[in-house]
Amino acid sequence: MNFNDLPNGMQEGFVILKKCEEKKTRNGSSYLDLIIADRDGEMSAKLWDFSGGAFEQDMVVKIRGNVEQYNGKDQFRVSQIRPAKDSDDYNLSDLVPVSEIGGEQLFEMMRSKVEGFKNETLKAVVLKVIDGKKDKLVICPAALRLHHALVGGLMYHTMSIIRMAEEICKVYPNINRELLISGAILHDVAKTWELETGDTGLAKGYTTEGELIGHLVKGAMYVEQAAEELGLEGEEITLLEHMIISHHGVPEFGAAVRPMFLEAIVLSMLDNLDATIWEVNTATDKTDVGSFTDRQWALDNRKLYNHGLSSTKHVVNFAEEENENGND
Repeated sequence: MNFNDLPNGMQEGFVILKKCEEKKTRNGSSYLDLIIADRDGEMSAKLWDFSGGAFEQDMVVKIRGNVEQYNGKDQFRVSQIRPAKDSDDYNLSDLVPVSEIGGEQLFEMMRSKVEGFKNETLKAVVLKVIDGKKDKLVICPAALRLHHALVGGLMYHTMSIIRMAEEICKVYPNINRELLISGAILHDVAKTWELETGDTGLAKGYTTEGELIGHLVKGAMYVEQAAEELGLEGEEITLLEHMIISHHGVPEFGAAVRPMFLEAIVLSMLDNLDATIWEVNTATDKTDVGSFTDRQWALDNRKLYNHGLSSTKHVVNFAEEENENGND
């Protein structure tokens, strides 16, 4: 994290409180259990002997303390903390992770692909849904804490899957490109409704409705509603709804049903692949070459090795390429 070193050996800086909970020790004294974050990453933190104060999740604060080791991981031991002031010299853009490419630009790239669809039903339904959600789509993160949990992360994740989908359609021409891309575009569209975002633009939790219904079911509801408003019917609507409610693969991970046709299966795999690549890159970027990461609970609790052979930063190639498929 981007801390300043002080002459007394401590470190200080401005961070966002991604988690802020008051808890009790065994002897009954209060402490703050925190997750602090800036654009470079996040870290657990503790403020012992907490005597009170107005601290809450999503708040920008100035902290001072030391980085210590706890169970083999860095943890910040806070000695001083206060809410940031308007007069403080910090930039919110230095504290909030943001997509490498702006959400607005990615949205227009995505929309232009839909404009070129030959299937008028898919084109009309997809445009109806995304145009109605554009304001939130361009800034929404893709997750609370895991993959693409950054401002504009949802568009970055979506366009990554679209690019992979385009390439796999070149290898397997029997895949219906427009159906697969439609599913990729809409598979997470209801995260704009499921995730609760704060002033920083990052997700700070789930809405009540999001917890009770979830973005898979709500996304299918968006498709159904769009089709009804457009007066459209046809199997494409059912196929698209199925792709959305099944893209988590198995019921244990939230899928209402398992994917039951080729494009649905491919979408589920690409979604998992993109999320996994992001998690691996994020973990190994924080590790020295030739070393292993800590165990990653989101990746089956395994350690990952940084071999250092990659020569470029992990940014997706979103470059447009002429579609050579005749499979729509």
